[in-house]
Amino acid sequence: MSCMWRLSRKLGQKKQRLLEAEQHQSPPDGTPTPSPKEPRLALGPQRSIYFSSPRDPPARLGLDFFDQPAVALARAFLGQVLVRRLDDGTELRGRIVETEAYLGPEDEAAHSRGGRQTPRNRGMFMKPGTLYVYFIYGMYFCMNVSSQGDGACVLLRALEPLGGLETMRQLRSSYRKGSTGRALKDRELCSGPSKLCQALAIDKSFDQRDLTTDKAVWLEHSPAGPREPAVVAAARVGIGNAGEWTQKPLRFYIQGSPWVSVVDRIAEQNTQV
Repeated sequence: MSCMWRLSRKLGQKKQRLLEAEQHQSPPDGTPTPSPKEPRLALGPQRSIYFSSPRDPPARLGLDFFDQPAVALARAFLGQVLVRRLDDGTELRGRIVETEAYLGPEDEAAHSRGGRQTPRNRGMFMKPGTLYVYFIYGMYFCMNVSSQGDGACVLLRALEPLGGLETMRQLRSSYRKGSTGRALKDRELCSGPSKLCQALAIDKSFDQRDLTTDKAVWLEHSPAGPREPAVVAAARVGIGNAGEWTQKPLRFYIQGSPWVSVVDRIAEQNTQV
């Protein structure tokens, strides 16, 4: 009787071991079965927090953005971020807050009026997104971007400084005549087309460069804000002897921005918020 009991006990132990072994074996599809002490890892398209950035970098704007009529492009520029990378790797950034549209041959205030092309204004007739940088008053540069339509472009008038402000201050100070040593305020750094070029070290060497591919200057899409800012349409600045084109509302700026070069109170009264 005792022999039968011992045999039965051994068979029961062997059966228990077989059951435990089956629980730890891989299922038919080859996927290991986790033990109770090892929680199953989530599998699928999730990105590891150790190998991915918490947020993707802003996208560089390409030809599709620039390939639109001058007025539409001048308005679309508002809020986008202009980036300038210096030779030492320093990146200067500013949000565009003011622009002017120049419509091409029909526009009496444009350098391309009448359809004339010269070595100086060739960038205005190149593909959308091409820089047109010109020299004025024998001392200043202005930066434009070609748009859809031969001879049409957009002048970048003012930026809200976002990054590299101390470098911008140094660059601006090096151009100032008769400087008293007073440090420039943030709102003075890029509040005008020539100031903008000084702060970003933009000169004639940037003429005819392509904003969609250049490694030293490009445009990035600005993150969307809580609401769309009100845009003021006003007369362009410094336009003389251009007849009716002097007063056409082809300058656009973000209402309330302290970085705008010239505020037009009358135009703002007609702006719908």
